[in-house]
Order: sequence, then C-alpha cells, then structure tokens
Amino acid sequence: MSRRSNGVLTAVTLAAGYASFAATFRGPKDQFWQRMTRTGLLLGGTALASDAQLRAVRPKPKDLATAAGIAAGLYAVFAVGDKAARVVMPNGADDIGEVYELRSLRPKLEIAARLAGVIGPAEELFWRGMLQSELTRRVGPARGAAAATALYGGAHVVTGNPTLVGAATVAGAGWSGLAALGTPMPALVLSHIIWDIWIFLVQPTQPVD
Repeated sequence: MSRRSNGVLTAVTLAAGYASFAATFRGPKDQFWQRMTRTGLLLGGTALASDAQLRAVRPKPKDLATAAGIAAGLYAVFAVGDKAARVVMPNGADDIGEVYELRSLRPKLEIAARLAGVIGPAEELFWRGMLQSELTRRVGPARGAAAATALYGGAHVVTGNPTLVGAATVAGAGWSGLAALGTPMPALVLSHIIWDIWIFLVQPTQPVD
C-alpha cells in the first residue's frame, strides 16, 4: 500500500487508537500492561502493514548514538519538569506517583520487554511514522508536527491525569519536532525505548519503592 493512500486508514486507526487508550487507562488496573501491549500491536502493526517504507527501515550504528542523545535530553527536561509540576500543578506529586504505581503491576523485566518489544516502537511507528507523515503531506512539516503533537497529547486526556497529559504532550513535541527535522525513524524508535525504560524503570524522576 502506498503512502498516498493512507488517509482513511490513518483516520480509522487513530479513532481506534483513542478508543484503545481509553480502554487501557480506564479498565481494570491489574490488566494495564496487557491492554497497553495490545494497543501497541494495533497501532504499530497497522503502521507497518500500511507502509513499505516503515517496514524497510533498519537501524545503523549512528542511530543508537543519536537515540541515546535524544533520550538523555528528554530525561533532563523531565527531571526539571517533575519538580516544576509539583509546584505548579495542584496534584502534580499525586499524578506523578499514580504513573509510577504502574511499575508494580508486573515484573520489571516483563515491563521492560513490553516497552522495548512493542509499546515504544509502536508509538513512534504510528504517531510519527504513519500519522505525522500523513499530516505532513497534507499541511506541511511544521503544522503536521504540531497536529501530531496535539493528537498524541490528546490521546492521554482519558487518563484523567493532567500531569501525564502535559508530559505526553512535551515528549510528543520533542519526537515530532525531531521527525520534522529529518531524524531517522530508527533513531526515534530507539530513543523512545531507551527513554521509556530509563525514566520508568531505571531512574525515575522521583523515589519509588
């Protein structure tokens, strides 16, 4: 399927993705990671199935270095943002703690495998690789990146966690901006994996059990 024919499929998948996000965050908490993985399979699988260019990408050694730099930069932003959220947001500390509670639902190695094998790659393949590419073809790079950022942040509104919505929007803006500037998809995917695992499992921005 060519990239030019993806408009309807992108819109349908976006609607399904929003519904899946709602089910993931509003459903029973003990099944969160299973539902999040299924959402990733839906979004990432559709992106790969619909776009031969995404299926053809292969990481190069320099992509790993680029990814590590992106992840480090995002982590620095979030380390500062964590402190700011506690001051600016009335329930910032509680919101952040609610996100980190998800660490306890499954073994850490299993969560890492889900993040690296499905969830992280799927987010980049769909939100930047499929959705942003479609928007860019329609409205140009800058507006496409802005729209993709807004849609990515908007998908998190169903969480009812304002701090998480803000965090997702900031992270989405970073990745969308880099995509608009021509950062290769493998570097974006690897950066998302590194950042997810580092900030969530290895070095959270606040002390956790």
